[in-house]
Amino acid sequence: MTETAEARLKRMAMRSWRRGTKEMDLVLGPWADAHLAGLDEERLRVYDLLLAENDQDLMSWILGQAEPPATIAALLAEIAAFARGRLAAKG
Repeated sequence: MTETAEARLKRMAMRSWRRGTKEMDLVLGPWADAHLAGLDEERLRVYDLLLAENDQDLMSWILGQAEPPATIAALLAEIAAFARGRLAAKG
């Protein structure tokens, strides 16, 4: 059975907000709310790969403490910039 487009977006949004660490919820959740519905198929595929990574690795990559896998690096940089922009707007 294949996942419908609507079910896929709902699953990805839910997974973005319910990670395992609050820090990653606050990074991925708002980005998903703002961008998920507008992603093309390739970027959805890459975001799905990103969602499969563990929170500790994601945070390390976002903070620049380690190099992310090339397959998700560009999207992760976009997400990190979005999170920094949100933080700057609040500060």
